[in-house]
Amino acid sequence: VHLGLLGMVVMWGASWPAGRTLAQAMPPLCGSAWRFTLAALLLAAWMLWQRRRIQLLPRLTRPQWLGLALAGAIGVAGYAVFFMMALQRVEASRAAVVVTTNPVFTTLLAAWLFKEKFNAHIALGMVCALIGAATVLTHGAPWQVFTGGVGIGEWLLIGCIATWVGYTLIARALLGGIDSLAATAISSVVGTVLLWAAALTVDGAAVVTNSITSLSVPGWLSMVFLAVGSTVLAYAWYFRGVAV
Repeated sequence: VHLGLLGMVVMWGASWPAGRTLAQAMPPLCGSAWRFTLAALLLAAWMLWQRRRIQLLPRLTRPQWLGLALAGAIGVAGYAVFFMMALQRVEASRAAVVVTTNPVFTTLLAAWLFKEKFNAHIALGMVCALIGAATVLTHGAPWQVFTGGVGIGEWLLIGCIATWVGYTLIARALLGGIDSLAATAISSVVGTVLLWAAALTVDGAAVVTNSITSLSVPGWLSMVFLAVGSTVLAYAWYFRGVAV
């Protein structure tokens, strides 16, 4: 489990420059929709192959189905949109540092909702993380967070944090007992459907089609890496870690 989480960190660290490349190559909704289409197909195929000798879809309770739907809407569709839109405006290195505050808010809410461990040492670490993130967010002037010195790109990064924290807490509360691959596959399919609905509504079918046919080689490589490495492998490893 811990090796999987380490691999997840590597994949997600590399996802920021890859996402920056893709965000510069196509509209954010189109990029998110195409990325998760590839990822969802791979995840679904992997899940069906793994479960070929048993029931293809796991038997789930109503709260578990609700949890998967919420995970897809918030942690896949919501996070993907904030991720791509932020990377159109913010450098990958700054974005990656700011989003490392995810554990701070996850820990606070988990301590409140699930009574998980919380003490003075954890609190001190969280304060340091927040000060560091605010320093990066404001180019070395963290007090500007309180004086309107944060731009649209930085607020979009905060959207990334909020959606990922929500995704983690949903997984912790509602997805216990579901294997990590099935949870990742089903939530990714839900998120992909929502992303396509948003892309077709906002950008239109012509833009969505042209965005993929005119994509450059670096754009293709970035999208494939984001789908296979940062989504298929990293999400599965993450869900497994959260479940444990």
